[in-house]
Amino acid sequence: MSDEPSAGPVLGVFAHPDDAEIACGATLAKLASSGRKVQLLILTNGDRGSQDRDLDRAALAETRLRESESAGRILGLAGVTVLDTHDGELENTVATRAHVVREIRRLRPATVVSVDPSAWYFENRGTALNAGPAAFYNHSDHRTAGAIALDSVYPGAGNPHYFAEHLGEGLDPWDVYDVWLAWTNEPNHYEDVTGSVDAKVSALLAHESQVQGEGVRFFREWLPKEAEEAGARIGVRHAEGFRVLDLR
Repeated sequence: MSDEPSAGPVLGVFAHPDDAEIACGATLAKLASSGRKVQLLILTNGDRGSQDRDLDRAALAETRLRESESAGRILGLAGVTVLDTHDGELENTVATRAHVVREIRRLRPATVVSVDPSAWYFENRGTALNAGPAAFYNHSDHRTAGAIALDSVYPGAGNPHYFAEHLGEGLDPWDVYDVWLAWTNEPNHYEDVTGSVDAKVSALLAHESQVQGEGVRFFREWLPKEAEEAGARIGVRHAEGFRVLDLR
């Protein structure tokens, strides 16, 4: 694959509000600041993102939508869309793929950014998903979001016989150039994000319902540290790792 990202629009496809920020917020901020039109599609409304049994889930979903929009502005995104699927109930269905394919055909992105659906386990290392160097297994919504993104890119979006009803809406088939998968155990590309990590941290902290108290201190310290470790692999200050699929 090329070491340089494609030109053209970018669509991020992630499971929950705040996933994109943690997984690759600095890369999204960098791409947006470079002039690429970056849009984010969040597949669940995050309505189970609390341990408070008395919290109203519908109210939490509304809060998380507002937080996602605020974070998107910090990252410089062109738009944020949140589907109404309940947190923890994401499935790779025809109906869900239809939403994603419609967005791909509408936005015509050169690049789709998501997460690696093959990453079930993150073992023996600290990650932004895990406060310490111990084994961790990936949320099913995360894995499912990655599978939905891949299945929507191919064969979905580019084949006129998939979701043919879109053609009547004026949405022609579209072939994505490349897919960037974050949260991967098999990175083949490290993106230099030096200068964009502050935006990543600030965008994550905009999710105030999720990042509170000690969590604020943890992410302020951990996210730059994680980016520094990735940056050391390519000789830059900060980087984020991806499994990149060049479809051209």
